Amino acid sequence: MLYPAQSPTNAGTAPATISERTAMERPHVRIYTDYKSPYAFVANRALFELEEKEGVRLEWLPYTLRIAEFMGTVEERTPHFWRKVRYAYMDARRFANAQGLTMKGPKRIYDAFYSSAGMLFAQRHGIFRPYHDMVFERFWNHELELDELSEIGGIIAALGSSARDFETYVNGPARAEHDRIIDEAESIGVFGVPTMVFNGELFWGGDRIPLLVERIRAPETIKIALGSRQPRQS
Repeated sequence: MLYPAQSPTNAGTAPATISERTAMERPHVRIYTDYKSPYAFVANRALFELEEKEGVRLEWLPYTLRIAEFMGTVEERTPHFWRKVRYAYMDARRFANAQGLTMKGPKRIYDAFYSSAGMLFAQRHGIFRPYHDMVFERFWNHELELDELSEIGGIIAALGSSARDFETYVNGPARAEHDRIIDEAESIGVFGVPTMVFNGELFWGGDRIPLLVERIRAPETIKIALGSRQPRQS
């Protein structure tokens, strides 16, 4: 980890630990995720570990994948496509097994809007982490239908919040807020999940987490990695 440079007033003192940095400005990492993505599921644990190990502040946002838009209809898919799909789930299951996670292939194609809206609602009501973990775990255990409002509302209620307030949110501003987040993500280049954004630089996939850690520890390495193609920071 990086420590703040010593000044004459702190020379000789012990460097700040990660816990001591909570009062300071911590590096900010934005994460786009989708509960129906197998690779987002298996990257979840390692991403949360960034908070403890690297002292970063994580901002979680939904990027709800529109399957038909980038994969085409079922009728349009070729044998080559299905070989890729079978491999992808086998590959993700290897990562799941290594973590002791259960991963059962989805029963059908899902519209995950309600679960994504639930993420935003849970953040505002202090139940994000248990909601997040529960939705991932139950969906990949075939215990949750992501596109059933009543089932997402049931999780909200089980965690001590109001299913009625959640339904009001879904039928009110949720769609516009959700779509704005998606549009903003795509404007900076996001196309899949999990995508991590640090200092304007995108890292797609759990296998890019070590590279993200390298950049968190030494932000200046972006100059060597990307040269003149460095992203603009907003």
